Amino acid sequence: MIFREAKLEDIPALFEIRFSVRENVLSDPRKVTPEICASYLGAAGKGWLCEVDGKAVGFSVAVLSDASIWALFVKPEYEGRGIGKRLLKLAADWLFEMGAASVSLSTDANTRADRVYESQGWKRGEIKPDGEVSYRLDKSGRT
Repeated sequence: MIFREAKLEDIPALFEIRFSVRENVLSDPRKVTPEICASYLGAAGKGWLCEVDGKAVGFSVAVLSDASIWALFVKPEYEGRGIGKRLLKLAADWLFEMGAASVSLSTDANTRADRVYESQGWKRGEIKPDGEVSYRLDKSGRT
């Protein structure tokens, strides 16, 4: 497994990974555009990509303005190998290095991601009417 910074030329691979997932499926794919991804991989944030045998299998994207994890996805056939946990740590650690006191994210409730974030020490918020649940990790509470 190779973890590296995501680049603009990786955007097609990010879309491929994003649309491969079985949980947290994007309800309206038009809401995520290559332009949005490009901004988050540029001045607005930073992304990471995991490759296995030269193939992109997972990614995360952190947004600086609100100290959030905008995206964290792993192809279903690569789940359970620690890829998501490593991508999550890379994104959160970067936001903390950039001065964030806490990092937030949200996911669909009662999913694998929901259980993983809680198991990694993130504080679970209330489930929103749309079925999403928010999480927060304080810099002082990270491991």
